[in-house]
Amino acid sequence: MSQSERAAYFRALHSRRPLVLPNAWDAASARVIELCGALAIASTSAGVSWSHGRGDGQKLTREEMIQAIRYMVQTVSVPVTADIEGGYGGGSTHDVAETVRALIAIGAVGINLEDSPGRNGEVLLAPEAHAERIRAAREAASAARGDLVINARTDVYLFQVGAPETRFEAAVQRANRYRAAGADCSFVPGVIDADTIAALVRAIDGPLNIMAMPGAPSAPQLGQLGVARVSVGSAITQRALATTRRAARELLEQGTYGTPEDSLPFGEANGMFAVS
Repeated sequence: MSQSERAAYFRALHSRRPLVLPNAWDAASARVIELCGALAIASTSAGVSWSHGRGDGQKLTREEMIQAIRYMVQTVSVPVTADIEGGYGGGSTHDVAETVRALIAIGAVGINLEDSPGRNGEVLLAPEAHAERIRAAREAASAARGDLVINARTDVYLFQVGAPETRFEAAVQRANRYRAAGADCSFVPGVIDADTIAALVRAIDGPLNIMAMPGAPSAPQLGQLGVARVSVGSAITQRALATTRRAARELLEQGTYGTPEDSLPFGEANGMFAVS
């Protein structure tokens, strides 16, 4: 299957209501997620950053992110979409286009592109500036003879921008502007209230991605509200790190190693990566 065919398949999956996308941070986590039955995989910029010894928030280089996605694409057979934060480099349209060209070349099928951080100390980019980056991503994919599912993220709710009563309209206006610029899907993280989510579904043109968080409706409930796509950000990575901390503390403080039920058998784990 070509990159364009894989991207078209990934786009079609958004009609499932919802498409559930567990977020991976490296090839091993991507493979585990695939074997659990995921139809597609999204990366988490936080998890990838942590695996490189960095904090989240535009701390990765483009090359580091591309290499992480390349390993995922090479390891799994399902579509992989990449969290590219603000596009890397300086976040210009040129930087976004360069990132997209590199992703098309390695076989990735989509991107998350977020409208934070802004310029001159602003939390968010001006909506027209982010719309231009989305157009640049779309044009770069076409010029590379590929296809790309663009998930345009607005951080109005996540970073609590503006007075609470203004956030809904601001998020809707941004999402619809980004959609008109060429985005396939709108991503509004930071919302967990069912009524607000349902209202966003009605007001936003096109599919909506919600990030599942504590207190949010379950994935099936989000689908019933009309949400097209559910992801979890860094949540799975955080649980994996918590497990690592528990195991290390047990070993260092008690000198014990847990029970066989606490871990995958070596043969099973190794067999996940056997070359056919």
